[in-house]
Amino acid sequence: MEEDPSENERGVWKLSVDGSSCITGSGAGLLLTSPDGWTLEYALRFRFKATNNEAEWEALIAGLTIARHLEVEKIEVSSDSQLVVGLANGEYEAQEDPMVKYLSHFQSMKSAFEVLNILKVTRAENVRADQLSKLATTEELVKNQTVLVDYLDRPTIYEVDIMDIDVPQEPNWMTPFINWLRNGILPEDPVEPMKLVYRANRFQF
Repeated sequence: MEEDPSENERGVWKLSVDGSSCITGSGAGLLLTSPDGWTLEYALRFRFKATNNEAEWEALIAGLTIARHLEVEKIEVSSDSQLVVGLANGEYEAQEDPMVKYLSHFQSMKSAFEVLNILKVTRAENVRADQLSKLATTEELVKNQTVLVDYLDRPTIYEVDIMDIDVPQEPNWMTPFINWLRNGILPEDPVEPMKLVYRANRFQF
């Protein structure tokens, strides 16, 4: 008896990620969609220099971190980075130190998910995540009133040795978002609640 394709899709979240690095800065964009079709858009600007490959890793890790805190069990990730997808799927071997650390961090996150698939897509199929990552590198980021935005002070791999990745020891860039989605707690900043509610108020748990 053949499996019903709809059964395979049931409960699967979709995550599209992209990283961007240019002369004006580096950032990540991610698009997280629930099985019911509700979508969260997030732009994350880095307060540190990052190569394009490092930005791609940060985008993937940021998206999976949010998904993990939302207790997502099944997720399908799309990325247009041949290197990151190849490393994540074991098709390539990490050679450089930063890539080794990012891969190790990613592998330590995998156990949080029942199903985690990483797919390579074309840039044309990853348009919105690409737009968000580029938004994160521009001055327009601070003016945006709809996309959830935040800043990452240092590379994720710098924190691996000093922080339990499953239970953050102190508030970080995702704290306001998680507090709203899980506990209904809004930030004190008068602008932030509008951004959070606009994108997140229809998620169901």
